[in-house]
Amino acid sequence: MRRRILLADDHRIVLDGLRGLLEPEFELCGTASDGMELVQQAKELKPDVVVADISMPLLNGIDAMRRMREEGVEAPVVLLTMHADMSYLTRALEAGAAGYVLKHAASDELVQAIREVVRGQRFISPQLRGPALEEWLDETRRHVKQSIELTPRQREVLQLLAEGKSAKEIGGLLDISSRTVETHKYKMMDDLGVKTTAQLVQHAMRLGLIGGE
Repeated sequence: MRRRILLADDHRIVLDGLRGLLEPEFELCGTASDGMELVQQAKELKPDVVVADISMPLLNGIDAMRRMREEGVEAPVVLLTMHADMSYLTRALEAGAAGYVLKHAASDELVQAIREVVRGQRFISPQLRGPALEEWLDETRRHVKQSIELTPRQREVLQLLAEGKSAKEIGGLLDISSRTVETHKYKMMDDLGVKTTAQLVQHAMRLGLIGGE
């Protein structure tokens, strides 16, 4: 099945270039030229992955991603940017970006980034990976682990959610009711400050609370 991609960039020539890059493998379900349009398109089209420029009019890509989450859009977001510095990258990751690709490397990295985020992984342009990023990621993981301790049962539920199991399937595997599974799930969502199951799984993987990276 071809994954459905929603593209957002305020430059038509960039959109056309990305279209040509992605269409051999993915279905382009829509395009947007500003952040407000992106949020609306994401709500209506329900894409599998959103690819968005950070620097857009009306609403930048990071804030548009936040708005999409508030509106219940669960699709992972890959951000494209000219900014090769930690301040933009950490802002993007803190907001929940699944991918961060430098525009000049998009022809080599964007398809790979989409493939990885579809699998629940995170992709960051290799040029940005280094001691500063690893230190920030380690500090973030330490902070979360210190403030959020999952019980063994919660970890079991979360692992099975990450594998795509339903509450009923998880209940059968763990010999508990589906209602108990939902209780564990919503408690973890409250603790982690996320609103959807997909966000819960992505957040837990990103912070090293379960396997997946």
